[in-house]
Amino acid sequence: MVNRIVASLLFLLPAAGWTAEVSVIGLFPGKAVVVIDGGAPRVLSVGQKPVEGVTLISTDRESATLLIDGQKRTLVIGQHQTGPAAASSSQSATLTADPRGHFVVDGQINGGAVRFLVDTGATSISLSSADASRLGIDYRKGQPGLTGTANGTVVAYRVKLDTVRVGDIVVNNVDAAVLEGNQMPFALLGMSFLNHMEMKRDGQTMVLIRRF
Repeated sequence: MVNRIVASLLFLLPAAGWTAEVSVIGLFPGKAVVVIDGGAPRVLSVGQKPVEGVTLISTDRESATLLIDGQKRTLVIGQHQTGPAAASSSQSATLTADPRGHFVVDGQINGGAVRFLVDTGATSISLSSADASRLGIDYRKGQPGLTGTANGTVVAYRVKLDTVRVGDIVVNNVDAAVLEGNQMPFALLGMSFLNHMEMKRDGQTMVLIRRF
């Protein structure tokens, strides 16, 4: 049912006269995590409206088929356009799915223990105000705003986390949102952390490997 991950392809769009770089860094049934022209990772779903001229048509175990400014392209696993060379001692973490297919893992925020739920649909790490207080995060100094949850609209504070650790992986200065008063059994491990990773999923196992 799933899927190895990480492919990229350079698309030349002669009609537009410019080069668009589209990289697939996550591949799941009906969804793909893509980077367009070096921007922030975006989660595309089959049937979704175009994002920056890119539409996801379909996915399978090894590839994603996209429509790029009217041109159909298939990105096959193994067409990997590399960035900076990874260090020889790569940081990695291996996760196992729970009975519902969710990837839950113990980690740390600023040195304190946290239970994470991997969520590629979340822009950033999200945690409850109770967890933030327990971890010593003065979240009310962050930028306030409103966000929608399953329980309605809540106040969320944008903050920076000094360190986030999962397995052998440590990422510094990570964007996060603290949800005021929201009862969350897990912190959401969103794309502000995952966009540093290659994600390789095979059945009930997912391996995260730090890219930069």
